[in-house]
Amino acid sequence: MNIIFMGTPDFALPSLQQLYESDHHVRAVVTQPDRPKGRNRKPAPPPVKQFAMEHGLPVLQPGTITPDLIKTLGDLEPDLIIVVAFGQILKKDLLALPRHFCINLHSSLLPKYRGAAPINWAIINGDKETGVTTMKMDDGLDTGDTLLSWKTPIRDEDDAQSLHDTLAREGARLLLETLRRLEERNLQPVPQDSSLSSYAPKLKKKDGLIDWSKSAVETHNRVRGLEPWPGAYTFSGSQRLRICKTKVVPGGSGNQAGKIARTSDHGIEVGTGDGRILVTQLQPEGKKRMAAKSFLAGHKINPGDEWASSEISDSTRERDTCQEL
Repeated sequence: MNIIFMGTPDFALPSLQQLYESDHHVRAVVTQPDRPKGRNRKPAPPPVKQFAMEHGLPVLQPGTITPDLIKTLGDLEPDLIIVVAFGQILKKDLLALPRHFCINLHSSLLPKYRGAAPINWAIINGDKETGVTTMKMDDGLDTGDTLLSWKTPIRDEDDAQSLHDTLAREGARLLLETLRRLEERNLQPVPQDSSLSSYAPKLKKKDGLIDWSKSAVETHNRVRGLEPWPGAYTFSGSQRLRICKTKVVPGGSGNQAGKIARTSDHGIEVGTGDGRILVTQLQPEGKKRMAAKSFLAGHKINPGDEWASSEISDSTRERDTCQEL
């Protein structure tokens, strides 16, 4: 089938790669414009563009969907438009272009977690399973009829990065299975039950600020769900600390929220609303991430010291100097 692929970040790469290696014909790749990245803020191509250029696929980078773009895509006579984390909601005139329809690969078990950050919110909310869904697109926000889905447990050791990688890989497999069944005329769209829907809003840097009054499990899940971006963080005095990896301390209790309970080679135990978490990996502002043992070797941290759950009104704290993975 003739396919137009629309996608932008790393999550879309396995899908594009499998389509490229399949018997289908990728006629064009539509992705977001280059964006400033890194400390020098130089424009950098999105991962999907890099792959497309390396493999000789035509690339279009519209800032917005215009009538000229729709005409250009229509001239390619696509059988399908496949959308994987493109970054824009498609309008009806674009959705109407393909001979069949537009298919979206979404990183949740729809109708749960419609929106921009389903992987993160599934972990933050303590869900025990998640998955990916292929969907026949309409002009709503992830509201189209579902096609196929795949489920997986969320492991205790998962963070948003590891779960992202699993869902990207398995989502690509599910997408190819969806296309196979479409060609076999063995695909039955199922309307979503909107009464069961939930929303996964886009994350902001400020969402990473840890509220130590929350329970140990909630705090641990927030750290996992925000890793690697935007990253969970707290303040030790005037220093911003990114908290990268934690564990819930079994039976930990009797400590004030945000207070250091004890330190050891295993990490830093911090009080929460109902117990303690063990911080095993962290990243001081402007430094590389490190094991808690290495951090303790160069920083004086004592039981009773407090890590704050409030912003510091210094403009330098507004910059995200944490390393983006």
